[in-house]
Amino acid sequence: MTTELVLPTGFRFVTRRNEHILRPGDPMRAPYGLEIIESCLSCPHKEERLFCNLSAPALQALTAITSPAAYPKGATLFVESQTPRGVFILCSGRVKLSTSSADGRTLILRIAEAGEVLGMPASVTGKPYELTADVLEPTQANFIRRQDFLNFLRDHGDAALRVAQQLGEIYHSAVSEMRTIGLSHSVAEKLARFLLDLSAHHKDGKNEMKVTLTLTHEEIAQTIGASRETVTRQFADFKKKQFLQVTGSTVTIKNRAGLENLLAS
Repeated sequence: MTTELVLPTGFRFVTRRNEHILRPGDPMRAPYGLEIIESCLSCPHKEERLFCNLSAPALQALTAITSPAAYPKGATLFVESQTPRGVFILCSGRVKLSTSSADGRTLILRIAEAGEVLGMPASVTGKPYELTADVLEPTQANFIRRQDFLNFLRDHGDAALRVAQQLGEIYHSAVSEMRTIGLSHSVAEKLARFLLDLSAHHKDGKNEMKVTLTLTHEEIAQTIGASRETVTRQFADFKKKQFLQVTGSTVTIKNRAGLENLLAS
């Protein structure tokens, strides 16, 4: 059985080569299997997400300047050094934020999750985007033009406060990343810290927990500042020591204490 969804006026979905705009009444399946959030006013997550939890007038104003869009895995929202066009509200999906050196080496700073607003530092300061944002899985990321966003912050103090809070979180995340890469003494410690951070939202009082690993070994290496070959060898060593078990994209952390001991060594 197929399910048809009438998408909101002007809703955009992007393929690898083209952008498509759906007009009112155009029936089709939801792009990429996404559960489309049509408006900030009707968002089911607005009470739990930092930027979405705003006053009714602010939400109405936000909806008026937002352009909903869906993107496939592998799409790019913006590129490092590009003049800032605006911000993207990440309604669903995950986005990889990375930077590259002149010789082509890539460092993944972090993985953005649903609820975040991407491109804020550049849009607020007017300086070029400092990172590249690549979509890791089918994603709804709603766009707001830079000037509209700045006017919105000027008119709504509660929204400006939320932005200040998220900019603070971005700063703390960057410091944590520098600490992981710069102060860790070995790849084993870096990988252990990466896995423990990944499982931080799965704490349930048990020593064993399962997490989904959507990054490749190459991408993990780019995240912790190591080579792919070293990361692969370290995973094998962790499995040999029974710290974890890997089945497809599922990582079962069987000995959390063992990983934590690597951080203290």
